[in-house]
Amino acid sequence: METKRYCFSCDLKDDSKLISEYKEYHAAGNTWPEITKSIKDAGIVDMQIYVTGNRMFMIMEVDETFSFERKADMDANNSKVQEWETLMWNYQQALPWAKEGEKWIALDTIFKL
Repeated sequence: METKRYCFSCDLKDDSKLISEYKEYHAAGNTWPEITKSIKDAGIVDMQIYVTGNRMFMIMEVDETFSFERKADMDANNSKVQEWETLMWNYQQALPWAKEGEKWIALDTIFKL
C-alpha cells in the first residue's frame, strides 16, 4: 500500500489551563471513539500531534483512498465530528496568516534528506 505524508500546524490559545485540558482530551484512551473511527474511515492510517508551547504540529500518513474533499464531506455529515470540532475551537486558534475559517495549515517542505 502506497502512503503519503502531510504535515500541518495550528495554535492553541496561549493559556496553560486550556493547553492542559486540550492535552487531556488527546491523551491515550480519551479521544472520543467516533473521532478516531472517522479518521481511520477517511484513509488516515497514522496521525500524530506534537506541541511546543502553544504551537501544534500534526503529521498524517494517508493511504490511496484518502482525499481532503472526501474527509471534509464525511466530517460535514457526522454530527459527532461536528460536536468535537466545536469543542476543539474552545482550545485552538488559527495561525496569524490563516484564511478565514482555516484551522490546520499545511506545512511546506523546505528540506528532505
